Amino acid sequence: MGKMKRPIVIAIASISGGGKTTIVERLNEELPNSEALYFDEYDLEGPENVIDWLNRGNDYNEWNLTPFVKDLENLLFQSLDYIVLDFPFSYQHVQTHSFINFSVFIDTPLDIALARRIIRDFQDNSAENIVEAMKHYNSFGRQAYLEMLYTIKPSADFVVDGSLPVAKIVSLISKKV
Repeated sequence: MGKMKRPIVIAIASISGGGKTTIVERLNEELPNSEALYFDEYDLEGPENVIDWLNRGNDYNEWNLTPFVKDLENLLFQSLDYIVLDFPFSYQHVQTHSFINFSVFIDTPLDIALARRIIRDFQDNSAENIVEAMKHYNSFGRQAYLEMLYTIKPSADFVVDGSLPVAKIVSLISKKV
């Protein structure tokens, strides 16, 4: 009985609104025999206050990723060539680090990511809600985005310009893998 080949696990990371989900969806379509996991589909336990978490040193291991990891482990035993993760933590979490073979950081300018988030999350909201969200971003949110640029981006195996067209980003990642 031969040893089963383990799928290549690709983690796609970026700031919120950076394009993770879109790129994972397209990459999953592009790569043969692949499956995808999406971080936002899980209700994971983590720090209640992100700003407090940042001020305490931003330990990514404070998130309990057990449900995500269980699904990843199940996929590892399937006959797949690739597993693509929509996963903002990249190599920074002890529960997932050893599974990841290749990490990509989509380096999306903050203004583009913020505009995407407003379009995505506030389509049916009032102007007052949007203004409150912008106040929160200015006071706290931007700090969390910048933190990812200092911790997640430098540890990535490949950094791609998030302002490029989706097809170009997918093509560049496919060539690297």
